[in-house]
Amino acid sequence: MSLPSITVTGHAQKEAWQDKVLPPVEHLGADVWSIPVPFPDNPMRYTLSYLLLGDIDAILIDPGWDSDVGMDHLAAGLRQVDLGPSDLTGIVATHHHSDHLGMAARLRKASGAWVALGENEVRRLSASGDPDLFLRSDRKELTLWGVPADRLAEVAMDKPALTHLQNLAYPDLRLSDGSLVPAQGLNLRVVATPGHSPGHICLVDEPHSLIFSGDHVLPRISPHISLELPGPVNPLADYYESLKVIGFEDAMEVCPAHEYRFIGMQRRVAQLIEHNRERSAEVLRVLENHQPGTVWDTARHLTWSRGWKSLQAFSLRLAVSETASHVVYLRSQGHVIDVPVSEPYPTTLR
Repeated sequence: MSLPSITVTGHAQKEAWQDKVLPPVEHLGADVWSIPVPFPDNPMRYTLSYLLLGDIDAILIDPGWDSDVGMDHLAAGLRQVDLGPSDLTGIVATHHHSDHLGMAARLRKASGAWVALGENEVRRLSASGDPDLFLRSDRKELTLWGVPADRLAEVAMDKPALTHLQNLAYPDLRLSDGSLVPAQGLNLRVVATPGHSPGHICLVDEPHSLIFSGDHVLPRISPHISLELPGPVNPLADYYESLKVIGFEDAMEVCPAHEYRFIGMQRRVAQLIEHNRERSAEVLRVLENHQPGTVWDTARHLTWSRGWKSLQAFSLRLAVSETASHVVYLRSQGHVIDVPVSEPYPTTLR
């Protein structure tokens, strides 16, 4: 079925995306600016940070991956508004991933700004947790999913990666669904949109007709919906519900954290729902035709954009965990699936 297309509004951003270069800093009208921050060694290439100026507050949404190069780009963008990093008063990350929250700790140190996350966002491991226990549990889960012994080290979390996650900024504020970001002169309403992460949020600026969608809704790709430990028991079901919540209108401009801006939230939501339904249907066909005994065997029979054999390291981990999320979802819909997936357990970042 062919669904209506979105309307691209970030033309310079789309052109930069196609040319594989960094897009320009853009003034989106009123007191809102888009500032790209490089995301090194990753196909996404950059995070789109958004600066919003209120009466006395300067709020930055999704500051991006932490690096000296990223800080230079961010500072250069702020200078176009006659500001510096020390002028920020608040930092909101739509979710806990490193390409969104990563720069927050550095910016908080430079400015004293508060850092905020959604109230339900989780951390893989707290600073006081037992990393060895976590790493053993991770390998146990991946083994249950059928990851071969000779690929386990490649796919599993390791201590450097875990340390990196532990060093991400703890939030000073938790933002609840329906609340307003505490910034004078701004009207940013929080919408809880779990799925891509357990506590992902979008921010709706109705006075300026803008939706800051993080990774929840992107114009071209479907975000990864992965089964993770710890985490929600059925993240794909959560994602479907969140898409319904955010697809409440179709005329506001959507400002995603990657790629480019567009209009047509309802249209894009319909496309994302269709894409995931088709993916689940493909999983069912694989289960019927190949009768795989593990998540790994299921995943390797699915269609991947660059082919299964091209997937390595973190990309391979995402593919397997995404497949696991479809298995869990299909089981919740009444399908009998003889593929072992242990039940995730929730935790909170407090």
